[in-house]
Amino acid sequence: MLKKKAVVDKSYCVACGQCEKHCPLNAISIFKGLYAEVNLSKCIGCGKCERICPASIIEITNLEVN
Repeated sequence: MLKKKAVVDKSYCVACGQCEKHCPLNAISIFKGLYAEVNLSKCIGCGKCERICPASIIEITNLEVN
């Protein structure tokens, strides 16, 4: 089944924490201060992280999820 989920381009993430701060379901965390990581089981694809990201490296996309 395809569901909308947030995907982070980790190679360009600046780990500012804005996505983590604004995610309504706490589905995003900053991994070891390096990049944002999305917990796909929590993410509902609302797009708040995509809109708030200052580096524009988060994309809401359709992913195959069980």
